[in-house]
Amino acid sequence: MNLSIEPNERIGVTVRYEDEHLLVVEKRARLATVPGKAHTSDTLLNGLFAKYGTKLQNVGKQREFGMMHRLDKPTSGLLLVALSPESYDALADLFRKREIAKFYYAITRRPPAKLPTGAINRPILEEQKAKKLARVASSGKPALTAYRLVEQTPAATLLECRAVTGRLHQVRVHLASIGCAILGDDLYANATIADAAGRLMLHAHGLVFTHPMTGAQIDTRAPLPRDFVAMLKRAGLSKPTVETPAG
Repeated sequence: MNLSIEPNERIGVTVRYEDEHLLVVEKRARLATVPGKAHTSDTLLNGLFAKYGTKLQNVGKQREFGMMHRLDKPTSGLLLVALSPESYDALADLFRKREIAKFYYAITRRPPAKLPTGAINRPILEEQKAKKLARVASSGKPALTAYRLVEQTPAATLLECRAVTGRLHQVRVHLASIGCAILGDDLYANATIADAAGRLMLHAHGLVFTHPMTGAQIDTRAPLPRDFVAMLKRAGLSKPTVETPAG
């Protein structure tokens, strides 16, 4: 079979959950999710095609070769991948119903000004400039991010966020819009905050959903990367527990 995506065995893929219908995989920071102009053969999808190429080819281009969503290149964490057209369609329906819970940890300079828990319900507009960017705008699409303050020190704040919708750069844009830009964010933070970390301090640590084919409850977690843990330590923040369920 001729594959539409070039397989690349050099791209290691960490699988956190797998069955015949779907995968939950972990993307490392600085790895693009899918091929594009700047990355044609060195993305997560190229690595997935090295192992699951026949199945993903059968899912097809119209179904994004199984990629249910994406993470920004500097973001680390979990992604959901369908291994058949049927599971793709069923998972897409769960996304439309907002029944797939995506959880992130973010390290910011400041805490939210008002409440330790809350929701940011602000529409996001995508714009194509030198690169694709997003901003809060009344003409944008509805976007909702819930957050809670995990811990705060004089140096930084650890937030846990749930992206209820899935807009471009949603967590980054929403947190920046309430004065909580993420450390290392070179798109939406000022220079001081952007230079405070070697990369964007955003990690997609949890995916929770009901398996659309089996009805099983899937709760998958990704351990915190070393650079994220190192930033927590430098800021005097505790490392939160991220347990990986057995199996």
